[in-house]
Amino acid sequence: MEIQFTARRMSGDEEHEHIALLWWKNPADGSTGFSERAVLVKWIEDKVGTAYTDDGRGNRAQVFVRTSAHGVKFLQTYADGVWTNNLLALPKR
Repeated sequence: MEIQFTARRMSGDEEHEHIALLWWKNPADGSTGFSERAVLVKWIEDKVGTAYTDDGRGNRAQVFVRTSAHGVKFLQTYADGVWTNNLLALPKR
């Protein structure tokens, strides 16, 4: 299954804000929902499915799991051979 991330909710403070929730839709069947970042990390790592963002002009960026220098797993997009922050460009909820 492939899902498209459509919105985000941040958590934390100004010094260390991070994505807590992501809203998504499944283009294949039209279903929608939201999930915590940790659930989505596991879902992608376990190869249950894949995820991407779309800027509305047909430009897609695939989402992958990365690990910070402190060992924290997070989601980040990879587009045109570069790690990008497309998830932060999603609308806030």
